[in-house]
Amino acid sequence: MFDVLTDRTYRHLFLAQVVALMGTGLATVALGLLAYDLAGGNAALVLGAILTVKMIAYVIISPIAGALAEQLPRRAFLVFLDIVRAAAAASLPFVTEVWQALFAIVVLQSASAAFTPVFQATIPDILPEEARYTKALSLSRLAYDLEGLASPMIAALLLLVLPHETLFAGTVLGFLASAILVLSVTLPSRSAPTNEPFRLRATKGLRIFRATPRLRGLMGLNIAAAACGAIVLVNSVVLIKDTLDLGDSALALALGAYGAGSMVVAFALPRVFETGAQDRAVMIAGACVMVATMAVMATGVGIFGLSLGALLAAWFAAGIGYSAILTPAGRVLRRSAAPADGPAIFAAQFALSHAAWLVFYPAAGLLITFAGLVPSFGILALSGAVGVFIALKTWPNPDPTKLWHRHDNLPADHPHILEGAAHVHDFQIDGLHTRWPETGAPVNAR
Repeated sequence: MFDVLTDRTYRHLFLAQVVALMGTGLATVALGLLAYDLAGGNAALVLGAILTVKMIAYVIISPIAGALAEQLPRRAFLVFLDIVRAAAAASLPFVTEVWQALFAIVVLQSASAAFTPVFQATIPDILPEEARYTKALSLSRLAYDLEGLASPMIAALLLLVLPHETLFAGTVLGFLASAILVLSVTLPSRSAPTNEPFRLRATKGLRIFRATPRLRGLMGLNIAAAACGAIVLVNSVVLIKDTLDLGDSALALALGAYGAGSMVVAFALPRVFETGAQDRAVMIAGACVMVATMAVMATGVGIFGLSLGALLAAWFAAGIGYSAILTPAGRVLRRSAAPADGPAIFAAQFALSHAAWLVFYPAAGLLITFAGLVPSFGILALSGAVGVFIALKTWPNPDPTKLWHRHDNLPADHPHILEGAAHVHDFQIDGLHTRWPETGAPVNAR
């Protein structure tokens, strides 16, 4: 897996991701303490508002950023966004009102919503070979998981000797280091910008998603991941502190088990795909693991009650399923769009996946508060099962990349049909192919 780090450009971008994630992790801890300073007993409401603002920014801004990325120099765009994030983080220690904190978070998260999909779309251009790109995706997943484990520990050590406002300095340094690392490399050139209207460019990724069967299946898996993952991320603190009456160390252990399961899969997937495993099978299996885990918890808790051992085992299994869904998603996106449409398709995935989280974050909290533990497990497991059903129904099996189709509306001398109006090639939705051909039947692609 680590041999991809011998590529200097990718190595610098991966390090940029790591330091930015570490800074973001420190900010997460600091925001909780800042919210308590600003709102006292209403800190949970403030944090809830911050998370909601974050998700709304992700859903709205990322498609717009994908359209802008087609027209702007990619390296300069990424560096500018890092600087914006650093400036927003630098302002947070000085806020004295809740609205000021929310405004700074809007700016920071809007820049992140623009940065992340453009950054993700850059990696397949640097590592075009599928096996190496798969390893890069696993490293990226590993970086996210390690950040989730390391950042709270680093923050805890710093807070022993420093006030919590200084954690935001770590965030600023992370974003500035990311900008320097991006500046230190030359990114691959892209296709010439199109003359499409901005409105069409901003919605291009969503249109590709709607028209591509495997991407509709991916959206179903996004729903499953968010429904079952929200139980872990939102309800762990309630399960540990209220249901089990345990302390903070047990909460760290539970979240660590979830991260450990995810890391196991991140390490294993490159070898799994080398054996010929298909993205669809791996990702649907991961979703089924998550849904089954939550369904078993609903049944087991209802009969036997909850124990720490059972919770740790369930969260480890959920982490396995979550990583099996999320890690290969980049491979699916890469197969489903031309390189020029990379920013648009990654931005659409970023927006749509976070739209699912925007639904299930509050749902998980409301269900456990007003319906109870067993119904919350059961209802969210059922929601995840609906996502799996959508994936099974919409993602073809088998799912060939080369499809037979014909163009009856193009002039005979058009470069695309020099070998015939009816032909076969790697099929992706684009300007010449605006709808998916029926399996086994030649149809007009436009």
